[in-house]
Amino acid sequence: MSIDITHNENAQRFETTIDGHTGYISYQDQGDTLVYDHTIVPSELGGKGVGSALVKHALDYARSHDKKVVPQCSFVATYIKKRPEYAELVK
Repeated sequence: MSIDITHNENAQRFETTIDGHTGYISYQDQGDTLVYDHTIVPSELGGKGVGSALVKHALDYARSHDKKVVPQCSFVATYIKKRPEYAELVK
């Protein structure tokens, strides 16, 4: 399944809506650092890789914008722990 993710800057989150259900990862912008604080995936979208796709998108965004990340959300922290290619982003 291809997941289309958009950056909702006003709400400070990356989000996707599938079949009327919206999943997102929210952040706090602290200048050169993004604090990823919540990853929300409705149960209707669970098990489809939505959470991982959102986190990957958010981390790739941070990398391409030369920002560090604080993985306040445990889902984000676990994702990074399993993928050492993102470890250098952690502040």
